[in-house]
Amino acid sequence: MRHLLSAADLDAAAAVRVLDVAEEMAATQRREIKKLPTLRGRTVVNLFFEDSTRTRTSFEAAAKRLSADVINFSAKGSSVSKGESLKDTALTLEAMGADAVVVRHGASGAPHRLAHAGWTRGAVVNAGDGTHEHPTQALLDAYTMRKHLRGGTGDLAGVRVVVVGDVLHSRVARSNVLLLHTLGAHVTLVAPPTLLPVGVQAWPCAVSHHLDAALADVAPDAVMMLRVQAERMDAAQGGFFPSAREYSRRYGLGRERLAALGERTIVMHPGPMNRGLEISADAADSARSTIVEQVGNGVAVRMAVLYLLLAGELPGGHA
Repeated sequence: MRHLLSAADLDAAAAVRVLDVAEEMAATQRREIKKLPTLRGRTVVNLFFEDSTRTRTSFEAAAKRLSADVINFSAKGSSVSKGESLKDTALTLEAMGADAVVVRHGASGAPHRLAHAGWTRGAVVNAGDGTHEHPTQALLDAYTMRKHLRGGTGDLAGVRVVVVGDVLHSRVARSNVLLLHTLGAHVTLVAPPTLLPVGVQAWPCAVSHHLDAALADVAPDAVMMLRVQAERMDAAQGGFFPSAREYSRRYGLGRERLAALGERTIVMHPGPMNRGLEISADAADSARSTIVEQVGNGVAVRMAVLYLLLAGELPGGHA
């Protein structure tokens, strides 16, 4: 596989391979000297057309710890703000000798276009495209679940996951459903009808509109709260929910719902969080929360992805 554009690019063997290599990478990060010579002489470009903190810095740290040269490109203040197209930007980066391009773009499908249009010979990694996908986030989430629920080995067969919130605007939700299904987990999406995408019934998961009922029925091993993405909600389309208070009451993870979870259930969130809306401080800062840990795990997972793609060792893909 030359690119990682979708969680669907990974079959079970490839996904487990990434997680296993991430485990090895994480072990190197506990040493005094964290840097590896693996990608010395390679160039990784972070091509971000949307603002990002966690994902961009995580990819930058991953590439640098593998000794790659890193070029950070931000649309703001660049030729893009003067009207330069994705194609011309990609051709410019190609001329600089990019071996891998990590791209985040507001348009769904932009990484696929970049990968298949012949504008770059490097590996393309989708770091989030529109409301479509975010495969490395799904991988780091799966890595976190495997570590807590499976001792850091194998797949996630039989693990029960409830994903709650703004599924409509969430690229994280789609990638997680696809990857977790591939790894054998059972996923239930919970959201108001207004925050579910058209065609969600065809996704390999269950769907519910009632959080308390879903938590009681599923008895989840992991609960993943999604950020309410107000910046993607067009006021002209009408309200997606009556009020913030009503949303929090029906779909937020607060103190009472936290206390009702199973003893070993972990609480996850891809960040950034809207504290007090989809998740309370009690839940976000609780002992069962893996939210800060997920950020750290992202570096190891992205190290694994860059290593496997650039070394040409990622099996079982479809891209």
